[in-house]
Amino acid sequence: MNLHVGPQSLLFHVRQKYWPLNGRTLCREIVHKCVTCFKAKPVVCEQLMGALPKERVTANFPFNCTGVDFTGPFSIKYKNQRKGVCQKIYVSLFICFVTKCVHLELVTELTSEAFVATLKRFFSRRGKCSKLFSDNATNFVGSNQELRKLHSMVKNPDGVISGYLSSEGIDWKFLPPRAPNFGGLWEAGVKSFKHHLKRVVGNSKLTFEEFLTVTTQIEGILNSRPLFPLTTNIEDLNALTPAHFLIGRPINSIVEPNLFEIPECRLKIWQKLTKMIQIIWKRWSNDYLCNLQQR
Repeated sequence: MNLHVGPQSLLFHVRQKYWPLNGRTLCREIVHKCVTCFKAKPVVCEQLMGALPKERVTANFPFNCTGVDFTGPFSIKYKNQRKGVCQKIYVSLFICFVTKCVHLELVTELTSEAFVATLKRFFSRRGKCSKLFSDNATNFVGSNQELRKLHSMVKNPDGVISGYLSSEGIDWKFLPPRAPNFGGLWEAGVKSFKHHLKRVVGNSKLTFEEFLTVTTQIEGILNSRPLFPLTTNIEDLNALTPAHFLIGRPINSIVEPNLFEIPECRLKIWQKLTKMIQIIWKRWSNDYLCNLQQR
């Protein structure tokens, strides 16, 4: 008669003649148990998410546990070359498991030698990492074999690269075969990088210097993103970003006021810096980790 109305409409029609006790709850149960209504609007089952790895939820130095991936190729042009000649270039993305800090490096070819050179530049700027995660790409597997050779050379006192790798080596971890969902962290980083690159560059052909500049600017933007949703509190204007773990502030923030005229005894620099770092990690633990668990 009422064509499977909802709980509110069903309660309204019933109360025209009767006043059932706990009528609202009773109508909800009737509609919930109706097979016809369930078939018309089935509930989609949600995939149960696995627990986050300990590398994601344990406080650590930036880039101590890092994921790496390649994206590209992108076409660039070189100056003083004839028109129409373009070169391929790739971008290697390193992302921190704890702070989501991003580091971008340009690579001219997908070979093991080029990737080892990229690792050297990355370690020189961000420090050596204890764990490096990647997919099962051929160039990564080859690089892992090369790094094992380098590690064996480190143990040799006469090795020429003993200062390059630490005595414990690098714990290299590959994703399971045919499981790209394990690398969702760096896949999301690649997606964000392409989001900005497409809107800034479009179909234009840049030179190497121009492409390097744009890539570095995108790196700064990605490291200045809030790690969790902003609050509605008017007194909480600063959001925690990956750059806070690198330089103590967002990369694209305004210039701080000059404090040279204030005596050091009034500033208590060390105590303030220590407290600021503790606040950053407290917000990471309270806000960012809680936001991760809402997957």
